[in-house]
Amino acid sequence: MTENADSAGSTAGRPPGGSIWSRPERQSRGPAPEHSRAEIASAGVALADAAGLGAVTMRSVAAAIGTGPASLYRYVANRAELLELMADQARGEVSHDGTSSAEPAARLLAIARAGRALYRRHPWLLDVQAAPIPGPNAIAFLEHCLAALSDVDLSGSAKLETIGLFSGFVRLCAQAEIEQRQAGQDIAGWQGELTAYLAGIVAAGHHPQLATALADAASAGQAEQQDDLFDRAMTRILAGLLPPRAGHPGRPTRPGS
Repeated sequence: MTENADSAGSTAGRPPGGSIWSRPERQSRGPAPEHSRAEIASAGVALADAAGLGAVTMRSVAAAIGTGPASLYRYVANRAELLELMADQARGEVSHDGTSSAEPAARLLAIARAGRALYRRHPWLLDVQAAPIPGPNAIAFLEHCLAALSDVDLSGSAKLETIGLFSGFVRLCAQAEIEQRQAGQDIAGWQGELTAYLAGIVAAGHHPQLATALADAASAGQAEQQDDLFDRAMTRILAGLLPPRAGHPGRPTRPGS
């Protein structure tokens, strides 16, 4: 079998159509499978963690679990399904214990921190396209977010939209941080370089609003740590997404403030 089969799939032993999540892991008839989806996903995650998503092929994963590429098609129809398994297994690392008693904004902030940490551990997740149908751990994530919003005065559809916006911001922040790290930059160094560049721009006097913003930032002191920046930005995002709670006028505040 050639490497082209990694993207095109194989007709031999291919599972029936539809999402991998709509198919049972084990068919009702036939021999018991020698490998599990969890084993296959773990092999793929290990390869991606070590050498990036490009290292994950049907051939490389098959070799990692001790089988041939043709045999792997008994479990996944193509590489896209393999990536779905990997992404969902990685998401299963996140624990949401200890957040059930907090205010909605605090619970979502805790979920955001966990999601950001997950991207840091597995940067390749940023390169995996969203699955058309979510896997079990993606559903669990959605349930945790909806539980955090259970007392919020939003319709069901608005809650789902809120989770989508919230998740997108976490992903965007993680992507920016990872790209900075891969470029060999730290947040303080990047901020210093950017501030010096912008200071030169505003010195000409053509950007008074930017000059005022920079002066205010300088008077506020040195750059904060990246974790503080994430929490502050996430709190502001949540303040815009969540309506005021009954008996709590105004927007939600940062936990601990």
